[in-house]
Amino acid sequence: MKILCVSDFVDPLIYNQRVKEMFPDIDLILCAGDLPMDYIDFIVTVFNKPTYFIFGNHNLKEFHFYHRSVRMETHHVNTPYGEITHGHGATYIGFKTETNYNLAFEDPNTHKKTPLLIAGASGTLKYNNGMNQYTDFQMKMYLLKMIPKLLYNKLKYGRFLDIFLTHASPRHIHDKEDPCHVGFPCYNWFIKKFKPTYMVHGHIHLYDLREERVGKYDDTTVVNAYAHCIIELPENLSNKK
Repeated sequence: MKILCVSDFVDPLIYNQRVKEMFPDIDLILCAGDLPMDYIDFIVTVFNKPTYFIFGNHNLKEFHFYHRSVRMETHHVNTPYGEITHGHGATYIGFKTETNYNLAFEDPNTHKKTPLLIAGASGTLKYNNGMNQYTDFQMKMYLLKMIPKLLYNKLKYGRFLDIFLTHASPRHIHDKEDPCHVGFPCYNWFIKKFKPTYMVHGHIHLYDLREERVGKYDDTTVVNAYAHCIIELPENLSNKK
């Protein structure tokens, strides 16, 4: 399974009508935050492949459609929680887990077809009380709510998770020391405990091609999706410029 990962930057290599010719064998798209929804719309339309997204700390104009508490605070109370009045063709995976049987791949351990197991978390570590920012404790509480489904995955499929999609990075992996770009320590706990094959994040802009895009934490490959890159399941990473 070949997966296109994008985040933080409207990449002209992706945002053009010939992108399908450049990437003809994409099976899945992961959008790791800080992207305009019309860019995600374009990606869904052109590729016509399953697409998952989360929100970052920018481009939050439509965030309230997906979070009841934000709708209530901003007086957008007409839409019940979970009911979206407009569709983008992409699936919001923020603070959720999902089993996708349409994206089955061969498990290298059992050599049997197995569904994709994916989870996601929106937002960044709190730095100025802006929207979609959380303390490490708040984020860990969101992650703890996923545990029942992850345990079910382990019992049924022999693993907890394939992909963990976020905006912020784990602490000390690709993050920075300025308040805006510090990673979540609870993400380190999460990926060590539940061992996704990939953690795909955004938020950390890569202005220098020599900067690290791919890291390793325990058994998980941590990928910075800034602009775009390609990953594969079963794991076989190759960066695309």
